[in-house]
Formats: sequence, structure tokens, C-alpha cells
Amino acid sequence: MAMSHLALISTAGRPVRQLVENRTLYESHNVDLAIYDTYEQAQRVRLDAEQVLYCGMLTGKKVLHGKGDYHSAFLPNESFVMSPGDVVEIDFPEATEQAPTTCLTLAFSPRQLTQMSERLEQQAPLLGQQDVWQHAPSDYLHTRHSQATQNLLMRIVEAFVHGDNDRDLVLNFGLNELLLRMMRHYGVNALQTMARQNREQTPLTAVLAHIEDNLHNPIAIDTLCKLACMSRSKLYQQFANLACCSPMEFIQRRRLERARTLLQSGQSVTQACMNAGFVNLAHFTRRFHLHFGACPSQFLLRVN
Repeated sequence: MAMSHLALISTAGRPVRQLVENRTLYESHNVDLAIYDTYEQAQRVRLDAEQVLYCGMLTGKKVLHGKGDYHSAFLPNESFVMSPGDVVEIDFPEATEQAPTTCLTLAFSPRQLTQMSERLEQQAPLLGQQDVWQHAPSDYLHTRHSQATQNLLMRIVEAFVHGDNDRDLVLNFGLNELLLRMMRHYGVNALQTMARQNREQTPLTAVLAHIEDNLHNPIAIDTLCKLACMSRSKLYQQFANLACCSPMEFIQRRRLERARTLLQSGQSVTQACMNAGFVNLAHFTRRFHLHFGACPSQFLLRVN
């Protein structure tokens, strides 16, 4: 992490009014940024979302409890998005005065998501699926975000907290980019849900269903093209519109996410590697570390 990022995360300069969820608030461009520092262990601290709430972990560990028996560790370089009216309760198992747990939230209005959806409908249409970008999220969105997203978050925070000559440009473009990344995650989730319900609904749901069913097997691009009745170039364009990546990059991402789920369910590193479609343990370990920021064994220690 760059030194400027470390300076942003440091609690120095933020007044301490309370030891649990000490909030420092900033506002600009119709968006509220809040940085929360917690200096002691605590359980079941309630968080209510009045708007669309984007949460990003900076340091430490939280455990989230939500609707539908939702229960998950929340770690640095992860994003958690709540819809208006959502509620979660939060545990802080590691927070201390010397090593506080720190996270940020960005509050967006639903209208801002609608505007981004409309732009995606025009600029990144999906064949046979005109309404996926209008999907109204009803579930939490909990993802491991990329280093690019982490850098974007830090740049946004820097513009809020310190300001510079480019502050307005950074916030205008940066917040729109963050919304775009959120909507792509929602779009993928919406199509995956549709694929589970009716795999033949659209060309892309057929492709996504085949990928999910065969993560443990080799998957050929030609097979996906036949399922979608698309040329290779058209299939690549559709995945670029949907997830901003190639089909093979998407498959790799899904295999890593499957491996993480298998590890959390109690499988060994070797079992999770093979059952998620990786054939080489060393390669799997390298890819897992790049994606999640820790090797599989370290990840298990962190989430348990």
C-alpha cells in the first residue's frame, strides 16, 4: 500500500468522540463519506442504510450479521453494499486502541444508481436482456474488489479529506466510476439469478449456467459461442459489457470465488483447488493470493 494510502487510513487527526464506530463525516457532490474507527471489541452494533450505502474495509476485521441468516467476515479490500432500508449488525472481534478497525461508507441516492443504469442501457447493451441494468438490488452485494477499485477508493477519500486543485474532477469522475463498478456487479448477479431460474431465458443466461455447472471441468470458448449462438468476437463484447473482462477471465474469477466458498465450508486447500477446476496447486495458490490478498491457508485463518 502506498504511503499516501497509509496516511489516509491513519486515525491521526480524526477526533475521538466514542470508542465504537467513531464517525468522521465529509460531504460533497451530493454524496456523504463517513470514516468509522473502532478502538475496542464490540458485538452486534447496528448499521441502518437510509440510502444506497457502499462500505469499504480499510483495516482490521468485522463480522456482519444480516437478513436471511447472512453471516460473513468483512476484511480489507472488500466491498459491501446495502440498499435503502437494509440493516446489519456488526461484531468487532479484533479492535484495540493500538490497532483500531477502520472502514468507510459512501452514501448514494437511488436516483444516482438509476442514472447509471440508464447510461449502461445505452452504452453497454446486453443481447436479449434489455432490463438487467434496471435490476433493483434486494440482496447485499459483498465482493472482494480489485486493486484498481481499492486505488479508486483511496483517491476518492483523498479528494474528500484533503482536497486539491483537481478535487471536483476527481470526485465527479471517481464517484461515477465507483457506481459503474457497482452496477456491473449487480448486473452479473442479476443474470446469474436468472440463469438459475431459467437457463434458456437469454443467450447470456445459457452461457452463465453452463459455466456454473462446469467450473470443475475444462470450459471451451467454442462451446460457449455455440450455446449463445454468437461469434467469438460478439461473445467477448458481451462479456466486456457485462463484467468488463473476457470470458476466460470471468471463468477464472468464478473458480476463485467457488474455491473460497469451498474453503469456508470446510474443504482442505487441495480439495477446494481440484473441485473449483484448478489442476495445479501452486498455480491455484498464486492466483488465490493475487485475487484475495492472502494464500488459501492464510485466508482460512483470517475468516475463521
